[in-house]
Amino acid sequence: MAAVMLAVTIVANAETRWSIDPSSGVIVMDAKANTPHHDHIEMSGQRAAVVYYWGIDNQGRYECEYHHVFPLLRMIPNNTHAFFPYRHTTNVAQLIKVDGKVPDFKAVKVEIDGTLKVVETDGVLELTRIDFPARERQAIFEIVSVKNCSVRPVNLDVPDYKFKWESDPERGVKGSYVMDIELTGGGSTPLAAGETRTFALVMQAYEKNEADVKRMDPATIDIPAEYDARKSLFKQLSDNLILDTPDQVINTEFRFAKLRASESIIATKGGLMHAPGGESYYAALWCNDQCEYVNPFFPFTGYDTGVKSAYDCYMQYSRFMNDAYEPIPSSIIAEGDDIWNGAGDRGDAAMTAYGASRYCLEGADKKVAEDIWPLIEWCLEYCRLKQNADGVIESDHDELEGRFEDGDANLCTSTLYYDALISASDLAKELGKGCKRVRSYRRQAKQMRRNICNYFESTVDGYETYRYYEGNDTLRSWICMPLVVGIFDRAGATLDALFESPLYTGEGLLTQMGEETYWDRSTLYAFRGAYYAGKGDYITPKVSAYSHRRLLEDHVPYPIEAWPEGRQRHLSAESGLYCRVFTEGMFGIRPTGFRKFTMKPSFPDDWNKIELRKVRAFGSDFNIKVERSGKRLKTTITDNATGRTRTYKSRPGKAFKVKL
Repeated sequence: MAAVMLAVTIVANAETRWSIDPSSGVIVMDAKANTPHHDHIEMSGQRAAVVYYWGIDNQGRYECEYHHVFPLLRMIPNNTHAFFPYRHTTNVAQLIKVDGKVPDFKAVKVEIDGTLKVVETDGVLELTRIDFPARERQAIFEIVSVKNCSVRPVNLDVPDYKFKWESDPERGVKGSYVMDIELTGGGSTPLAAGETRTFALVMQAYEKNEADVKRMDPATIDIPAEYDARKSLFKQLSDNLILDTPDQVINTEFRFAKLRASESIIATKGGLMHAPGGESYYAALWCNDQCEYVNPFFPFTGYDTGVKSAYDCYMQYSRFMNDAYEPIPSSIIAEGDDIWNGAGDRGDAAMTAYGASRYCLEGADKKVAEDIWPLIEWCLEYCRLKQNADGVIESDHDELEGRFEDGDANLCTSTLYYDALISASDLAKELGKGCKRVRSYRRQAKQMRRNICNYFESTVDGYETYRYYEGNDTLRSWICMPLVVGIFDRAGATLDALFESPLYTGEGLLTQMGEETYWDRSTLYAFRGAYYAGKGDYITPKVSAYSHRRLLEDHVPYPIEAWPEGRQRHLSAESGLYCRVFTEGMFGIRPTGFRKFTMKPSFPDDWNKIELRKVRAFGSDFNIKVERSGKRLKTTITDNATGRTRTYKSRPGKAFKVKL
């Protein structure tokens, strides 16, 4: 109970610090009204990432520590975390002089919209910083503009600031690496009243041995084009898969989550690799974060880089199929050169089969599906061979890798396998794998559902729900998984156990009753499961409160990994899970073929409609609008290429079939 009270206290002390600009969707903080304040946010490009530990001190001055990550500059030992990092606190505002003096700038406003924008003033000048990583270069930029807001001219002096640091050559796979920081646009010039001068801080890293090839001359970089590339990415993502509900906070958090889920993809020698990030996980792949969590989301976005990264991921894992059915690795690391399997089998084959089969159906690309099919088939057979005497799937651990007890067979692995069998049967039919294969998978799925119910159904802490493993007698957050995969036998009691017990706090779900640890991933799965169970009226206030917490309070603007572990890092796959709360939860979309799916919309009784526009899955581009029509729901599907519409009438909480 003490742990629960701690979590509640943390939320009670949180403040709404941000607001949404209704015209642009940017989130804005009045810096003067929120002094002091400190936070951190991660941003990523294809060759560099950065975590900004930024804040406003007691005097209202802006401060920032830059934590740079260069995933392709590999260190020794070349393991999961072997990227070249560099931290510094270069503050441009303390380098410049105005009429021979260093201005005393105070923060006025902070904006986040794919970049970190800070506006400061000393009463005479207005200084604006815009921070972001390069889209494709091994660099991070800070664009700085100084505007003379007075009625008289001033003299602005920008120094020729340069800094270089070299790493130990014995620590780098390719020898020494150089961190190169340079302030462009230096010099002393008059600044007339109302005039603005712009310059930039260029932060890049490269191999010392190939400095002539790898180093970019900051003076020749088209930094406005780099900024446009960053903003273009966010616009592309914002203009596709648009969620429109009566809750503007949910809509905006959905848009931000699309960016975080999609931006963090590293262009490695082993292909495009989606990176969780968090100053720990880059140029590598995991069966949970990528195969299970984020890969099945990308087809909905139409973002080609994301879709291709998912394909590359499954192809990487295909290398580890084997005739002896030894487990596939939990993680492929070092750009594909090595693996990590320190937690043993975490149910990784079930995670992979679940995600890959959904991805293939949603992507509606037969060639891609044929390439990935052998991996799906192998993973399903691996799971079948891991059934215990009670018919559920054994594994060494679950995705939490032994942080919490998970027994010999856990609920998460078996439910993922069950769902994978259903999707694989639909995919087998699309690929013409034969009626025998289709019937076999469906038969196995039916039996697995019975086995799950027989083995895991239990009374835990007074709730008629599920035990997470044999011997488990304390509520766990992952008991949400049967709801996610459509097993609703104990839906009511399970939702009560999840959200009406001390397991649920203002931050989300504790991993285990009585502990203090929470992970956003299980909370997001539970939200999705509640919607899929038809409980939209019940769960939406909790989803709205969670979204407000992540978007507008003290740590923004994305879903996070965990607490106290990981400092509430903005791991990117969690943002994919947030978006899936709505695509597969609120709208209840489940793929059943290349051009077809089922829907099961669920939303609050006082909402008249919800929309999901520019959906790019199933080989199409279409809009979904669900409206109340008396006691029924009317769903309109509009093909954006032809304008053709189809209308479906359904009862709330009931699934129906859609064929495009």
